[in-house]
Amino acid sequence: MSTVELSFSALPVHVRTARLIVTAVARRSGVAESLLDEVRLAVGEACSRAVETHRRHCPDEPVRLELSGADRRFEVTVSDTVPGDDPAGGLPTAPDAAEFEYGFGEDAAELGLAVIAGLADDVEIAATPKGVQIRMSWPAEAEATI
Repeated sequence: MSTVELSFSALPVHVRTARLIVTAVARRSGVAESLLDEVRLAVGEACSRAVETHRRHCPDEPVRLELSGADRRFEVTVSDTVPGDDPAGGLPTAPDAAEFEYGFGEDAAELGLAVIAGLADDVEIAATPKGVQIRMSWPAEAEATI
């Protein structure tokens, strides 16, 4: 499957559109119907986090998504342009299993990461000088049709 790239302005209303597009591409990529709600919710959390971060730090910069499928995997990367070392906008690391068992404080960013990690099959978070990337993937049962 070719990579599908999507960028949108940092407005909450565009998160719904991103979720719908990702769900359609996931379906065409062979992701099982039973996983599509998980894909939709995880991508919605990642996009909402990026939109909120952009609105605080760089409202004119777009949020970017990359969707791809290879080796029977469907992968989504949500990227923002707020440096990861920014204390107000960056995300340090993905939560570990112990944090799920005992819960989170009231920090919405950590809670969003917990939701993403619980919904996606595989999650990687990279904080770079250019921004934060959340990469999520799910198994695809069939070869991609795009």
